[in-house]
Amino acid sequence: MKKILAATAVVLAVVSVTAQNYAPSPDLEALHVPYDALLDLHVRDGLVYYRALQGDRGRLKSYVASLNSPSVVSGYAQWSSDQKKAFWLNAYNALVLQTVVDHYPIHGTAKEYPANSVRQIPGAFERAQHAIGGKQVTLDQIETAELAEFGDPRVYLALGRGAVGSGRLRSEAFSAKAVDTQLEQTKAQFAVTPRWSKINQLTGKVSISPILSWRAADFIKKYADDSFDLPKREPIERAVIGFLRPHLLNAEEEFIRKNTFQLTYEPFDWRLNDLTGGRPD
Repeated sequence: MKKILAATAVVLAVVSVTAQNYAPSPDLEALHVPYDALLDLHVRDGLVYYRALQGDRGRLKSYVASLNSPSVVSGYAQWSSDQKKAFWLNAYNALVLQTVVDHYPIHGTAKEYPANSVRQIPGAFERAQHAIGGKQVTLDQIETAELAEFGDPRVYLALGRGAVGSGRLRSEAFSAKAVDTQLEQTKAQFAVTPRWSKINQLTGKVSISPILSWRAADFIKKYADDSFDLPKREPIERAVIGFLRPHLLNAEEEFIRKNTFQLTYEPFDWRLNDLTGGRPD
């Protein structure tokens, strides 16, 4: 018990110092500053201190409510594309965080998912409705309708989904001025991190996160033409290589050009991306 209390005291001390030193980017829209402060405080390396965030539930709830304020609803049509993109990315990730803290700690019994998975919350993605930007939307609808409209498959890698297997949840909010840079950083990290992308020349395999297969049409449209000349390859295979191409090492490029590799999808890791009590991996 003393060890637990001591560890809690250390976490609280770190949180206190972080909160005191917080300063938002001058480029960040005022709407997203409260959310940015929460991410800065509670997210580290894509993982979340959910226990501590649960104590900040009120601030998170207030931010989510602000995404449906009269000024947002009336002004949305005049926003730039990047402003809208940042808005929906922040909305999705904030809603996932709110969904988790509302049910935390998660102890589910569905055998197909880990006991602490966000997937143990019934209807979290496909049924629960949220008032955002003057609309009633589910998390799935934000992903497949609102975000899909931008024709930018990088957005799918920026969705936290409350899972270890998701792309890295940033410790900062997306902003209109920086969203393209933020998404390109997300893509680059995704392409070179073994959790999401691996090239094993010994086994002859290129392994990739199933996120690319879930949204295959969007990735094909964006990246298939960026691939090397790989005869007889399926469009999604060329899309994966086009996606990875800017981030390949010379030896990896030589291996891919031989066109003998096998593309495989890694199982998605639905464990909760929870940093409370230590890293899940």
